[in-house]
Amino acid sequence: MTSEKPPMEKSGEAKPEQLDLAREQGRAYEHALMEMTQKEAHGQQKQVDEYLVGVAVEHAEGTWQRVDGDLEWKLPDRENAHLEVAVRDAADGRFIPGLHVELTVEDEQGKEIGTHEQPFLWHPWLYHYGRNWEIPDSGTYTLRVHVDAPEFGRHDSKNGKRYAKPVDVTFEGISIETGQKRTTPSG
Repeated sequence: MTSEKPPMEKSGEAKPEQLDLAREQGRAYEHALMEMTQKEAHGQQKQVDEYLVGVAVEHAEGTWQRVDGDLEWKLPDRENAHLEVAVRDAADGRFIPGLHVELTVEDEQGKEIGTHEQPFLWHPWLYHYGRNWEIPDSGTYTLRVHVDAPEFGRHDSKNGKRYAKPVDVTFEGISIETGQKRTTPSG
């Protein structure tokens, strides 16, 4: 893992004050991420190459899902943990959309619990990649995050050459307390 940040230089695509706007967006997202990982859930963050990758863990929760063209509220069935991944640009801190993110969970003995794609989830104050999981028991786990190199285009001949390789990051000693939030759309 490297800690070198991607470029944030004045270019034909971005003036210094515009790059400052990107940094402001990143600081706002970081503030929300710290609220999630430190107060609402348990989490950690690490820099790997041009990315800041964070994880957060909380009880499984309901989500709106598209079913036959409509939105339906789906409560967790047997799932008992909601595992979230936030992937940000290491230079400006902004959330990176459009990624393929996979998460592997291992128990304390190194036994794999499972690997799942973490789809993008809209959230009222913190976009992230995540899903509900079925975890055997409350305890300490290792989370292994894999992020594919994105397929989307990148503006800016000076600053846009980034995210060229997939990355993997491991978070050890993550406490998962299993349970469910049984909220309904009416509260």
